Amino acid sequence: MPAFSLMPWRVMGIVVLAGFSAVLAWHVQDWRYGRQLAEQARLHAETLNQLTLTTASAQQAEQDKRLALEQRLSASEQTHYRALSDAQRDQGRLRDRLATADVRLSVLLDAHDVAATCAMPAASGTGGVDHGAPRARLDPAHAQRIIAITDAGDSGLIALQACQAYISALTR
Repeated sequence: MPAFSLMPWRVMGIVVLAGFSAVLAWHVQDWRYGRQLAEQARLHAETLNQLTLTTASAQQAEQDKRLALEQRLSASEQTHYRALSDAQRDQGRLRDRLATADVRLSVLLDAHDVAATCAMPAASGTGGVDHGAPRARLDPAHAQRIIAITDAGDSGLIALQACQAYISALTR
């Protein structure tokens, strides 16, 4: 019977040895995969860092472009605001001069128009030295309305120029 009692101990030793080698293999694999995962995590972190740097530089470039565009638009807006205020000031002066009769608006008459030549004398007044085409002086109220119309037209043209400058600045 000694052979039978020795057998379970051998089997048990083989089982323990197999278990120990499995645990050892498990730890070796864990160590090896742990190194691979750490290397992969390091490469992933480097890739993310590079992407972050690239994104930050692209964002900074876009911010620089936007700042330059805002500066160009601000300069353009100031220029057009100055042109508009100058035109309004000039129109105001002209209206004031028309109101005080310092300046009079007149229109050229067509010398070939029979109806116009019958209504107005072709010769200039006694104190005039103008030998040009005959002219008719406009009523000050009508002159004021004409100046108001040209003021609105000038404002419209200046606004159109401002819009065109804005669009060209955006498309550059």
